[in-house]
Amino acid sequence: MNWLSSSQGVVLTAYHPSGKDQAVGGDHGKGGEEATASRKYGQYTMNQEISKVREKPPFDRSSSQDSLDELSMEPYWTEIENIEQSSENRQDQEVVIVKEPDEGELEEEWLKEAGLSNLFGESAGDSQESMVFLSTLTRTQAAAVQKRVETVSQTLRKKNKQYQIPDVRDIFAQQRESKEKAPDGIDTQSVRTNEDKYQGKDDQASSLVVGKKELIPLVPEEAPASETDINLDISFAEQAVNQKESSKEKAQKSKDCDAPLSNFRCPKDKTGITRIGDLAPQDMKKVCRLALIELTALYDVLGIELKQQKAVKIKTKDSGLFCIPLTVLLEQDQRKVPGTRIPLIFQKLISRIEEGGLETEGLLRIPGAAGRIKNLCQELEAKFYEGTFNWESVKQHDAASLLKLFIRELPQPLLSVEYLKAFQAVQNLPTRKQQLQALNLLVILLPDANRDTLKALLEFLQRVIDNREKNKMTTMNVAMVMAPNLFMCHTLGLKSNEQREFVMAAGTANIMHLLIKCQQVLWTIPKFIVNQVRKQNSENHRKDKKAMKKLLKKMAYDREKYEKQDKNTSDADVPEGVIRVQAPHLSKVSMAIQLTEELKASDVLARFLSQESGIAQTLKKGEVFLYEIGGNIGERCLDDDTYMKDLYQLNPNAEWVIKSKPS
Repeated sequence: MNWLSSSQGVVLTAYHPSGKDQAVGGDHGKGGEEATASRKYGQYTMNQEISKVREKPPFDRSSSQDSLDELSMEPYWTEIENIEQSSENRQDQEVVIVKEPDEGELEEEWLKEAGLSNLFGESAGDSQESMVFLSTLTRTQAAAVQKRVETVSQTLRKKNKQYQIPDVRDIFAQQRESKEKAPDGIDTQSVRTNEDKYQGKDDQASSLVVGKKELIPLVPEEAPASETDINLDISFAEQAVNQKESSKEKAQKSKDCDAPLSNFRCPKDKTGITRIGDLAPQDMKKVCRLALIELTALYDVLGIELKQQKAVKIKTKDSGLFCIPLTVLLEQDQRKVPGTRIPLIFQKLISRIEEGGLETEGLLRIPGAAGRIKNLCQELEAKFYEGTFNWESVKQHDAASLLKLFIRELPQPLLSVEYLKAFQAVQNLPTRKQQLQALNLLVILLPDANRDTLKALLEFLQRVIDNREKNKMTTMNVAMVMAPNLFMCHTLGLKSNEQREFVMAAGTANIMHLLIKCQQVLWTIPKFIVNQVRKQNSENHRKDKKAMKKLLKKMAYDREKYEKQDKNTSDADVPEGVIRVQAPHLSKVSMAIQLTEELKASDVLARFLSQESGIAQTLKKGEVFLYEIGGNIGERCLDDDTYMKDLYQLNPNAEWVIKSKPS
């Protein structure tokens, strides 16, 4: 699947690997001749753009800096040629015209996705929950919301729609009067002081100048790498504001330094690091809304345009392996293997590559024969689910080509239609740290199926890179080979000069490089967002006082009844500084544990598991986890290094339960 640009909008082309006609929808009002013309135009444009890319355009560079001519982009251009050759056997490409949204439509969609649709339209001002949500936003997040609401307001007025649009400035008035304190009560000056310690030489990236555009280049693999903590306590957009205010004088000096790509890491936190998959669905929904607002605020602060592409409803096959939407493919797979989160064909292709040994030189770079790949696609479609496909006939390089083909020809991109442009825009952010922060937020925003598949892909790519001494595939090489397969729609979608084509190639390779190298950070939910979710939960509980009083009254009655029944048992009372941990599925179902300064979640688990017997004794670390449930969080799986006393002070009303993670 590729995106091409046209005067009518964005053109989406898709084709089936078998070479058969594959209808993907479009303007059904077109006649046969016009549709044929569209196909020819799409094919012509694609070939024309590929030819331009293959020319390996020249570029200018800053005389004071190393640039990408010293870091050969040959693997990237070779991959483009391989993709072109593999598409030569494709027949009739169907073309879908995706019309550009009307003025204000993007902002309306943005507000809906952020859970703030009631800030405009007929239901404006109806939701108390949205007011609570808004009250927990940072300055920059509030400004991002205000900007979108004002745009929608102006658009509706132009259309003579008499909807009342609330002035969001009134909503945030109280925040502005709070002596410029951060959302967690820390003074702004303190925020800046804390942020300063995270800023170092390696945060400011050296730049490659292509025309008038600056681009952060890839860094040689052998360059020394330092470790830099990513500050997850403070809003990324607020950090960007503080950095702009405090680093104006330093900026020019920093630009003259070629800093190596740092080994970014998440600093340890006493209340525990929260990763994607650790939270209950109701809290994860809030995280995604906050991540969208935070990403938008970050782009606004840095002057980067963030445009979401509206998802396109297209006709696709409802069965098979290739050119199938991820969600449809997973539904199909789950009928075979319940609980599957990553497509079975995707898993099998990775497994087949690894069976051949990851030490193979040129792995992922050397393509399989195009004709053989076409035949394998057809055979897989017919025999995969029947279990009759002969995997021994699949050579290692063929399996790698099939894996890339699977990714490249998903009807909707792996990085999603909605956020693909935002991923591509990451290359325009001024520092590597800000690029990584944006990627972190974008990964959070991906649909579950896309995110899980991307994670499996990146983990596999890292295993390939771990064998680089023998397979000669460094992080840079893998990034350049994989970038066209994830970002090819942009590589082919810009009718532009040669310098811009080079920027696109180097930029997408750089993003792929960061995705692979910093993947551990990408699956972490920033602490400031988790804290905002906690505040929303707390505020929502306070707002519903009547229901809460009724619930508390019932709880008090139930507790009194329980205490009367069990007043002679040791479980009746929990002394000060002691928590009661429940483990309903273990033989020791409950245990009172004294809180100490050094007690960690791993210590709590160890105490329970050490007392298990029989079948339960086979439980190992990593099969069961300690959960924080209730209070100001729905449900949160704790990492081993969580200090229980610190977390208890943050959420004293929580319950503590040991259980396994849902599949």
